[in-house]
Amino acid sequence: MVILNDNEEIIKVIETLFQSGVTKDLSKLRDIHLNDSKFSSFSDLPPYDLKDYQTTIELEELRFISISDYSYEIRNPKISLFENTAVVALELIQKGMLVDNKAYTGEHMVITGRATFVLVKQQTWKIVHIHMSKVDT
Repeated sequence: MVILNDNEEIIKVIETLFQSGVTKDLSKLRDIHLNDSKFSSFSDLPPYDLKDYQTTIELEELRFISISDYSYEIRNPKISLFENTAVVALELIQKGMLVDNKAYTGEHMVITGRATFVLVKQQTWKIVHIHMSKVDT
């Protein structure tokens, strides 16, 4: 059994989020987010309001289902640990084909952005807050 240190575990949780878009195995999304009223997220996609756990899961599932050939690249992650809390800032590149199943069309997309994740460690590391934003290139 391989024992990961906190930084490795934290990156693995974040990679699990984006890997769900690659594999379309959305079952893991509920495991990596903290199912609690303290959870929150902001996204670079509408709606732009502060979202709770359930809304975030639903929107992530919808987003990943709507993108075929999805890929991502995490760049320059910075992990700051504060006992049982971690703040992760990173650059993110996401690519894929936005699929319109009604019109049977698709549009290539490349999103260059930044993301901040806040995680808390209970038994395992869980995402408690996400803020993602696009960067105009």
